[in-house]
Amino acid sequence: MAQKLRKLTLTFDEKKENWKLREDKSKKLVKSFPTKTLATQGGSLKKTLGKNGGSVKIQTKEGDFQEERTYPKSKDPINSKG
Repeated sequence: MAQKLRKLTLTFDEKKENWKLREDKSKKLVKSFPTKTLATQGGSLKKTLGKNGGSVKIQTKEGDFQEERTYPKSKDPINSKG
């Protein structure tokens, strides 16, 4: 049986003025980033998720859905629309 991917969301924290990567189910903080660019470029998300990977929903500063990324790419479901 295939292992389920971790599901996480990257959101902007207005109070701390930084970006938070949290587990969707538990809301547990995985990592904070000073900027969205540092979170999404240079393999930061991939490195943070480790070898088991996961699916990360990325929001805009306003809280709207921007995109979803799967790490590693090989774990991306073939029949997904994204």
